Amino acid sequence: MPKVSTNTLINTFPRAPSTSDSIRIKCRELLANALQAGDDYIAIGADCDELGAQIEEDILYIEWKMYMKYKNRVRSRISNLKDMKNPNLRRTVLCGSVTPERMARMTAEEMASDELKEMRKNLTKEAVRDHQMATTGGTQTDLFTCGKCKGKCCTYTQVQTRSADEPMTTFVFCNECGNRWKVCWLKWALLTQSWNASVNSASSLCMLSFKLYVSPHNMRASIFFADVLVPKRL
Repeated sequence: MPKVSTNTLINTFPRAPSTSDSIRIKCRELLANALQAGDDYIAIGADCDELGAQIEEDILYIEWKMYMKYKNRVRSRISNLKDMKNPNLRRTVLCGSVTPERMARMTAEEMASDELKEMRKNLTKEAVRDHQMATTGGTQTDLFTCGKCKGKCCTYTQVQTRSADEPMTTFVFCNECGNRWKVCWLKWALLTQSWNASVNSASSLCMLSFKLYVSPHNMRASIFFADVLVPKRL
């Protein structure tokens, strides 16, 4: 969405038809109040009451068959127009760069602030990466139980996603239902240690824990692993 000068009125639009419906009148008032969330409307010289009425009229045209959808669409416009972290959306509507009809039809993604769009973009990248990590070149295992289908046919991949002195992140993919999840290092340690065969004493378990997992960032977790879990073996 292009940045807009706060004192430029680009377009005006035909007046919206009047209504005697109390709910519609209230929605128009709420939309007008949302447009007045900042002081931009004063500098631009926009008629917020009329803009609110025009947006409401276009929303009604879109959702005239479904009352709840009409209300939800009005609420989402109000919420986004009032967002003080997203002033550019409000300015584009006030100056006419975004028409009332366009505002009525915009999706949540289109109305979002630049900061929120960047956050969503990063989350999408992370989700794609997690999927690729869990499904590409993984190791078959039955150590994990899928929380979705309870199956045990899984594939896991370990990747160093944080600093080099911290444990690797384990990505798991359920081969039966396609569910994906991450496993914390402590749970991974518990799953991969054979308590009866490989670990026969508290001291060896302590040494193993501290050798593999102690770092300035996870010292407390390692101490918990050694001091709380080990005494149960004594």
